[in-house]
Amino acid sequence: MSQSSDTEQPQGVRLQKVLAGAGVGSRRRCEQLIAQGRVEVDGHIIDQMGVRIDPLTAVVRVDGQRVNTSPERVYLALNKPAGVVTTMSDEHGRSCIGDFFGERRERLFHVGRLDTDTEGLLLLTNDGDLCNRLTHPSYGVQKVYLCQVQGRVAREVGRQLMDGVTLEDGPARADEFELVQQGEGQALVRVSIHEGRNRIVRRLLEAVGHPVTRLVRTQVGQVRLGDMRPGAVRPLTSREIAALYESVGL
Repeated sequence: MSQSSDTEQPQGVRLQKVLAGAGVGSRRRCEQLIAQGRVEVDGHIIDQMGVRIDPLTAVVRVDGQRVNTSPERVYLALNKPAGVVTTMSDEHGRSCIGDFFGERRERLFHVGRLDTDTEGLLLLTNDGDLCNRLTHPSYGVQKVYLCQVQGRVAREVGRQLMDGVTLEDGPARADEFELVQQGEGQALVRVSIHEGRNRIVRRLLEAVGHPVTRLVRTQVGQVRLGDMRPGAVRPLTSREIAALYESVGL
């Protein structure tokens, strides 16, 4: 099946141009993808040239992966430094994440929060639907943290955290735990978790006797911090955006 009357927008933009503008490939490459039946618009496979769509509203997938076709949608990653408040503005004059986006016109939402002392990966977008799903625990989007903790970490600590710990606001558990490095009086551990209660990683580790002295979020879903310097901002790649869509069923 090719184009559908439900899909075709006579006043829209040609599909191959939309795909090329979204970074899928050259115009010629995008035409080949369409001809091969690998492009889907609003649930319909498109395999003919000339179809026009509304890039602001159409849901476009290539090989099953959603593509961001709207030039108005913004997806960014920030390496939040320690000491920065996770708000776009602060009435007390404290350094906040809005300081890194002062020249942007879009209304950006931060995907979840990092407490003031926590560093690392924070996603921001003006895509409210994606933001809401990424922050909802029912979708199980994993966040990974590198934690410097006090004390020598015994082997059973990881199992204890993954089995679950009772906190003051109810039970919580880590999805994965790894001892990265054991030092004199301190250790470096990696914790994966999918929920976002306030200071949850710090509270979990403190509950098993290992207070956190430094906490860095290194990953959200398939998006990684990598070698971004503190305070750096970068746009997400089309592959990262597609992975986030997939992780929450969009």
